[in-house]
Amino acid sequence: MYSLNCKGRLICWNDPIVMGVLNITPDSFYSGSRIRSEEMLLDQAEKMLTEGASILDIGGLSSRPGAMEISVDAELRRVVPAIRLLATRFPSAVISVDSYRYNVAEAALEAGASMINDIGAGENEAMAELAAAEHVPYICMHMRGNPANMQGMTDYDDVTMDVLDFFIRRKAECIRLGLTDIILDPGFGFAKTYAQNFLLLKNLRFLGIPGLPLMAGLSRKATIYKTLNIKPEDSLNGTTVMHTLALQGGAQILRVHDVKEAIETIRLWTSYANA
Repeated sequence: MYSLNCKGRLICWNDPIVMGVLNITPDSFYSGSRIRSEEMLLDQAEKMLTEGASILDIGGLSSRPGAMEISVDAELRRVVPAIRLLATRFPSAVISVDSYRYNVAEAALEAGASMINDIGAGENEAMAELAAAEHVPYICMHMRGNPANMQGMTDYDDVTMDVLDFFIRRKAECIRLGLTDIILDPGFGFAKTYAQNFLLLKNLRFLGIPGLPLMAGLSRKATIYKTLNIKPEDSLNGTTVMHTLALQGGAQILRVHDVKEAIETIRLWTSYANA
């Protein structure tokens, strides 16, 4: 069993769970995930929660390869009102803020978020300190560089061992800072080639650290649609295949755009695993 303490609200699970992605940005790689209005935000959040999402992940800064940064103020203007609105309309929902900026994460927690999804590879130690001080779970993702330059930083001796070494170091640092709820994310698509993403997925079972949930963010990513020579909008079937492989490798959280299909994948895989 896994559990997370989200500002006093416990999430406990035996079978894998789903995090639904809500992008408050006009340039997310998948057009279907772009939230353009408050009404759309509320409708999509309600749909995800009804379909079985355990967590809603809100991001206001595109992290697709080559994405250019926006100012902290611009990210705050996107993220904080959205989180405040969701926390008011869905008070029992667990909301995660997807950012690597301290000011954004801090303001998001004040607005109603109860989890930090740090795609900055833990380079800013203050992010983990904030999570420890606020008693919220901290998602630590592996990445090199930043979204604008990360795809030029894919030279690994052994990508699996490098990610595992990163996890071991970050776990020790987080524990030193007083964090108790840590989630690890290998960062599929972040400073990795398509071949390296497949290799990481194949070796996912070697990246697990006892007691720490492993999250897989594979939904509709370029590794899928470029391999199949299709568009992100046509990559749901491929995403389901990749989710199945991630579950087989020990993933405990699937970060997804399509909650219903991910929940069905988990139910089928769980029935298969328990047969």
